[in-house]
Amino acid sequence: MSRIGKKPVIVPDKVEVKLKENNLSCKGPKGELSYTVPDEISVKVNDNVIQIEKKFDNLKAQALFGMSRTIINNNVLGVSQGFSKRLEIKGVGYRSQIEGENLILSLGFSHPVKVEPPANITLQVENNTNIIINGIDKQVVGQVAAYIRSIRPPEPYKGKGVRYQGEFVKLKAGKTGKK
Repeated sequence: MSRIGKKPVIVPDKVEVKLKENNLSCKGPKGELSYTVPDEISVKVNDNVIQIEKKFDNLKAQALFGMSRTIINNNVLGVSQGFSKRLEIKGVGYRSQIEGENLILSLGFSHPVKVEPPANITLQVENNTNIIINGIDKQVVGQVAAYIRSIRPPEPYKGKGVRYQGEFVKLKAGKTGKK
């Protein structure tokens, strides 16, 4: 049995949770998210606690058990606190700026790269080299951060590119001269 799936999800006071058939919706100060619960999983909402249980004892139910609890917990945390990812840009002449809601990246290409954020995602720039991605859906925040990083991932010789804040890039030794 999943250790994560057994844990109850505690709902903060400012979050409202509704369960209609297989659809669990969470509404809070940051927004609203919903999750369609798989048929193999049952959800019980009591006061400020959400309990997840397996209906069947098979591999599919076991696989969905912990994942469903984590998604429900992320929805509750997202509508109450929100999620954020930070990226940093390293490299001479590499910079970013906000134009309207769009992010404009100058990363050494012949043209600037324009990134349009999806709904419920906000992008911020600090010092032209730090990018902050905020949103209520943890999966979408991570996906936007991964997309921005994939435009110019850190290269292994000088370490130039876009990386997550605190990410360590192991540098390779360059070519050695003739002896």
